[in-house]
Amino acid sequence: LTGGTTVHFEENPVKENAKAYGSNETEKPNVYTPLKERKADFLEKNQGCYSTSTPQSRSVSRNQSSKEKQSQPSAKNDGESRNGFHKMWTLLLVLLISVPLLYVLWSGIQGGTSSSRDAEILQEFRARMKKLKDTYQSQDPNLWRRAHVFLEKHLNASHTRLEPAILLLTAGREAEKALRCLSNEIADAFASSQNATTIRINGEDKAVLDSDTVKLEVDTELSSAFQEGKKVAVVHRFESLPAGSTIIFYKYCDHENAAFKDVALLLTVLLDEQSLRKSFTFQEVEEKVRDFLWAKFTGSDVPSSYNDMDTDKLSGLWSRISHLVLPVWPEKGLPLEGCT
Repeated sequence: LTGGTTVHFEENPVKENAKAYGSNETEKPNVYTPLKERKADFLEKNQGCYSTSTPQSRSVSRNQSSKEKQSQPSAKNDGESRNGFHKMWTLLLVLLISVPLLYVLWSGIQGGTSSSRDAEILQEFRARMKKLKDTYQSQDPNLWRRAHVFLEKHLNASHTRLEPAILLLTAGREAEKALRCLSNEIADAFASSQNATTIRINGEDKAVLDSDTVKLEVDTELSSAFQEGKKVAVVHRFESLPAGSTIIFYKYCDHENAAFKDVALLLTVLLDEQSLRKSFTFQEVEEKVRDFLWAKFTGSDVPSSYNDMDTDKLSGLWSRISHLVLPVWPEKGLPLEGCT
């Protein structure tokens, strides 16, 4: 110390360095410490992530499982509804196919049965008409042809008959028996082929009765017979009926509005002249019958009970009964009583 002056010596840099170095040696830094800390931090973070993500994932998985459980019944219901829908449509399709098919089959069976029955009827009718032709050999061949075709056409119409078959047979006095017998035979052939019977009305038996009474009687007889299943009516001696009573045949011989359409009516007219010449055409025969009925029903000598017939009414009646007018000629070999 000099002059009270305090001298400060700096520490030896070497010593300082040595201290520093010493201290550095004693407190050696651990290079692994940061790595451990990072690892710990990493694990801690991952653990945090695991801990936070696990509940979420469990929640999600629960939700998914619950949704799956909920969707399973829904899917099951959807499947059942689809199956039910498909079954319903399948059943409907089967019905749509099977019902028309069954109808066609049934119609075919019925049609086959009906066709078979119609064939039997025609066969029976043809056989009976052939037998008649062999018996009544004096008749015009055209009588058989026209009568056969006309009546067979009606039989062939089956269940769709639109009008009755009206046939008018006429003859002179010499062929009266042939007219009666042949008209009965043709009517029976037509009826028996259908397993039916014939009704017969005799105009001569009603000639002297009141016109209104005869009209009612004829109406009742025809209506009852046809309702009972008879298929043919023969009205003998149509010209002998009271004129006014014949108006009832409007009801049974009309082309469109006849009361019974699946029947036949055979009318006979016996002319005043002795014979009907074979040289007459069918048109001439028809005109002769028409003129005869006009004179019979509307002439000045007609009894007062016939006064309710006039020309207009007779014209309407004639148009209904003159579908087919055929002449009958005398026939040899017929029995004295009754018909063959």
